[in-house]
Amino acid sequence: MAARIRAWGRELGLQAIGLTGLDTGPAEARLLEWLARNHHGGMDWMARHGTRRSRPAELVPGTRTVISARMGYLSAVAAPSARVLADPMLGHVSRYALGRDYHEVLRKRLRQLAGRIAEATGPFAHRIFVDSAPVLEKPLAEQAGLGWLGKHTNLLSRDAGSWFFLGEIYADLELPHDAPGADHCGRCTACIDACPTGAIVAPYRLDARRCIAYLTIELQGPIPLEMRPLMGNRVFGCDDCQLACPWNRFARPTPEADFLPRHGLDAPLLLELFAWTEEQFRERTAGSPLRRTGHERWLRNLAVALGNAPTRPGVVEALRRRQGHPSALVREHVLWALGRHETRRGE
Repeated sequence: MAARIRAWGRELGLQAIGLTGLDTGPAEARLLEWLARNHHGGMDWMARHGTRRSRPAELVPGTRTVISARMGYLSAVAAPSARVLADPMLGHVSRYALGRDYHEVLRKRLRQLAGRIAEATGPFAHRIFVDSAPVLEKPLAEQAGLGWLGKHTNLLSRDAGSWFFLGEIYADLELPHDAPGADHCGRCTACIDACPTGAIVAPYRLDARRCIAYLTIELQGPIPLEMRPLMGNRVFGCDDCQLACPWNRFARPTPEADFLPRHGLDAPLLLELFAWTEEQFRERTAGSPLRRTGHERWLRNLAVALGNAPTRPGVVEALRRRQGHPSALVREHVLWALGRHETRRGE
């Protein structure tokens, strides 16, 4: 049955399938330490569910096996990140968010996989998760043999790098378990050295409060002043640690059309993004992970990027047009950006 589940997963476009029990290894202790250090910042939900996050049977009673799945999202047609990051008039969007929202894409495949299992075994109790509940998905995937937790805290695979999504089926089936993944980071510190804000404060330890992905996606309020100049033109998420990782030379482009870039977001002009009305934002982010920020925080992020952009008439004029925005959050970041340009002009 385990072999058939893996084969069905491949047929459904899942890059790899691993099976594990309920032991998340040392992950629970790491989680508690991370929370105690307040490295989760404002993500209060990380502490809200207690041990249900690290103990699958507490979240879903009756669970015996976790079926962990991996699905790649790297696009072969997207503009290279290095080119986008090197041009301060462009906005860099994390590569996972260029296409359709992965939650539904991966969840649909896992439902289909669960359906095939049920056809073979009869109805079985299960729940499907795609970043949608208190689940330690990376430690579970590591225990299921899909890779190992790298020093940047992302899951790494020797044959696929880290450009992939994870999803799980908690099942009441007794199935053989795969051997856990082994760490292959060695002495490499490429991800730590590449982080623009020093968010990887030690190997295998991330302070989310310094992470650009947290600052641009999860943080609800103002971006700390000391972080803004370090963000460059990153307007949604940050891929620098993945871009620097040597194992990603083995990553394979995805065949999934849903993950291909939409609306030119692989190399968009900052001024064009900043000009979107709220209606245009809703229309162009429909079915996209970008919708998570909302238009207000989208403008906040773009104002920071424009504050880091070269001082040109078009940049300053665009910022001035947003000075009277109804949102105090947007106005604050616009004024900061204008102040940056005034300072440069005075130098």
